[in-house]
Amino acid sequence: MKPNGRQPQEPANPTTRTKDLRVTRRFLGPVQDLEAHVRPDWWRTIFNSLYLKTDADVVEDQAITSTEIDQILQILQPNTDARILDLACGQGRHALEMARRGFTGIEGMDRSHYLIQRARSIAKKENLRIKFREGDARKIVWPADTMDLLLILGNSFGYFETAHEDLKLLQEVFRVLKPWGKVLVDVTNGQFLRDNYQPRSWEWIDKNYFVCRERSLSRDNDRLISREVITHVERGVIEDRFYAERLYTEESLTALFNAAGFSDIVFHGEIIPNSQRNQDLGMMASRYIVTAVVRKEWTPISKKPHPSTRSIITLLGDPRKPDIIKPEAVFDDDDIYTVDQLKAVLKRLPQYHVQYLHNHDDLIQDLLQRKGKVDLVFNLCDEGFGNDARHELHIPALLEMLSIPYSGSGPQCLAYCYDKSLVRGIAQEMDIAVPGAFFIKPEDTSFELPFSFPVLVKPNFGDSSLGITQHSFAKTLEELVNAISTIRNQVGYDKPVLVEKFLPGKDISLGIIGNPPNACTILPIIEEDYSKLPKELPRICGYEAKWLPESPYGSITSIPAEIPESTRKLLEESSLKLFERLECRDYARFDWRLDELGEPKLLEVNPNPGWCWDGHLAKMAGLAGFTYQEMIASILAAAEQRLNLNRG
Repeated sequence: MKPNGRQPQEPANPTTRTKDLRVTRRFLGPVQDLEAHVRPDWWRTIFNSLYLKTDADVVEDQAITSTEIDQILQILQPNTDARILDLACGQGRHALEMARRGFTGIEGMDRSHYLIQRARSIAKKENLRIKFREGDARKIVWPADTMDLLLILGNSFGYFETAHEDLKLLQEVFRVLKPWGKVLVDVTNGQFLRDNYQPRSWEWIDKNYFVCRERSLSRDNDRLISREVITHVERGVIEDRFYAERLYTEESLTALFNAAGFSDIVFHGEIIPNSQRNQDLGMMASRYIVTAVVRKEWTPISKKPHPSTRSIITLLGDPRKPDIIKPEAVFDDDDIYTVDQLKAVLKRLPQYHVQYLHNHDDLIQDLLQRKGKVDLVFNLCDEGFGNDARHELHIPALLEMLSIPYSGSGPQCLAYCYDKSLVRGIAQEMDIAVPGAFFIKPEDTSFELPFSFPVLVKPNFGDSSLGITQHSFAKTLEELVNAISTIRNQVGYDKPVLVEKFLPGKDISLGIIGNPPNACTILPIIEEDYSKLPKELPRICGYEAKWLPESPYGSITSIPAEIPESTRKLLEESSLKLFERLECRDYARFDWRLDELGEPKLLEVNPNPGWCWDGHLAKMAGLAGFTYQEMIASILAAAEQRLNLNRG
């Protein structure tokens, strides 16, 4: 048998992650009963680099993968933006091929750490926007009613010891698919294998490796038991492994799908791979293609458990869509963890009943459906509508049009603060100091530097430090020209650029939760600690510090600011004035820098700043003695007070 292409099940076993040829193993001689040596969880350790060698004639053959995808797409005819989960995706060969063909909603999941890492590496190398996760196929991490299509390909079904476990897997598939969603499974033709399996075979994998196989039917005749002995011409036997797969017929598969709740079960011929090695194909030799449809109601929205509980919707970025701010332009494991941390603290707030919205394609319909049934929208969509930072203001504008109360700043404030030059002008009008700067319009081809070097170049419009890197720091005219060119290449030649006098003093931030002049909390001021940053790098907290923790800028930490009391008071007073003048609401962050004389000058105003558990606002809240949960609760309380949402 070739376990072939992929493999379902639970978290990877760390003991299997060492290089295969260096692992000490016990090798057996002649074996009378193959089944006695098959572990119930054999699939935990078998899917590694050796697996990719022994089955490379199929699972590493791009032509075979391409042909299989042609066949699958002809059957399903999906839209390129459909949400598709490639379950038990192995090294991601099918998911990657679909991404190459323009499918934007494809994701993959497999329990093999080795294969998932390989899939991620290929996706990164080819710049494919696709997310791969490790996990147990019987416990799919996506919520109910999430996927349009779910694929189980490469003969990755039937590995469990009992048919009941296969049923549990299909029930999870049913749960995660949307109403009228489809599942497609490619699985070995059980009857063909019973009649045609080879009891013994051997083949050369390449000039150094060959594999010997033994097979037999299980005692109940329902599984094919396989043994592989892999040998290297110089090192001798390097692996002696046993595995098994259930042999389903059309009748038994149909019964299993029916038991899981599926409808419209259809068999679409067979997959017979054209292996260039033309030797033992094992269980990949002949496979069914079966599809089934989910007919169910949408999972109902839970009602409020008690009349005094506040019903809120937490609105987030859309993880299905690209996000140019992020290094890989996709929501990655860190983003998922961040959202999980948020959900964990909201779950522990008994005064709220929380729903989550993150599908921006259906956002208007989803909000209309909930209008009048929700007390407050907790707007944490700082990515912007459609994950476009320029459209961050669209979310509150939409909520205002629908007359739905929401947390955070309104569209006018977000529009003001997205324009760095505009905020500078407002601050100067209020006698709040800013660094010297000049504005370069898109059509400008020349400029005069009104102050001395060094300078910092940044996009005038932007968020999350996009475009601000170590290369934005310039000490010469040549470096300045290069920095401007780099930013224009990144954000577009139709966007203006801001050149600021670089200030050598402390890099500090101040946060406010609440709504002055009424009750509000000014959080402790923090400064960036650059002591571990290599001396040759500029002292800036830009894109690398926020998004590339493996870079030298990942060494930057935030510490309590050591500044004179007079400076602290000036920062607090100025930030409060800006909060009110710019119409910030509920929470905001203000970034400042000290000049060579220790005088503070405003860099940016951040309404609706980062809310994540390890962000600057959370660090400031921690210094004030707030837990992350208390910080989130304080922001919600500020919105409730501002909106006068009195409890019943």
